[in-house]
Amino acid sequence: MKQKISSEGGKPPDITICMLSSGSKGNSIYISDGITSVLIDAGLSGVEIERRMKSKGLSPENLDAIIVSHEHADHIHGVGVLSRRFAVPVYLSHKTYKAASPFLGRIEVVRTFECGMNFKINDISFHPFSISHDAEDTAGFTISQNSTKIGIATDLGIATAMVKEHLKKCSVLILEANHDPDMLANGPYPWPLKQRIKSRTGHLSNEQSKALLQEIQHDDLEHVILSHISETNNTPQKAVSVVGQAITCCGARLDVAGQYEAGNIILLPERR
Repeated sequence: MKQKISSEGGKPPDITICMLSSGSKGNSIYISDGITSVLIDAGLSGVEIERRMKSKGLSPENLDAIIVSHEHADHIHGVGVLSRRFAVPVYLSHKTYKAASPFLGRIEVVRTFECGMNFKINDISFHPFSISHDAEDTAGFTISQNSTKIGIATDLGIATAMVKEHLKKCSVLILEANHDPDMLANGPYPWPLKQRIKSRTGHLSNEQSKALLQEIQHDDLEHVILSHISETNNTPQKAVSVVGQAITCCGARLDVAGQYEAGNIILLPERR
């Protein structure tokens, strides 16, 4: 029996979102329609993801899938443990599976997808699309259920025309705002790492995230969550100050996802 999280009046929300963690220490996003529950990435330890889910009243026993964006450790650390402990299928691209498999351990059910091809888990539709990052086959996602669409684009060095096209008309956007260019340039990272971060296969800066949001905002955008914010090369205040300037034609709420505790649960009723 899948867990249902009731909104006011006792009606289950169409979509529930919780940012369990976002940043270099681990990334994981919980999404549910009240019947089907998934994690996008599981980059913390299995124990820590369980703790954070339970802190928000979410049950790992009810997970239907773990969907993996790419093979970097901060996205897959807890995937194998959670999959084995709760018999959860793992969805990822073939190239990502090949790169990640030495670090996942035994996985009973692996289901591969291709970027550009839709797949469904019960009534939720997932569309993975290619993004520019230094991994084998990094995917962004749009997630749709009825009239609700969520867009996820983190770990990308450039917002291509394809990325912008996929992220149009989303109710919720989870966007990377990794670094402030001046903080990165003047910070303690070695030069090769600085070059990697600001490259086309690295991470979006605050200004790049602002430019992306300016292009894809629309009247029905409800929520923007800034993610993968560097502790060394950015601050939440800088990210919000810069990216927030892009919100000019809608009343979207702007939040920041953190690394150390799960964020607030977002309930997103279907628009009628």
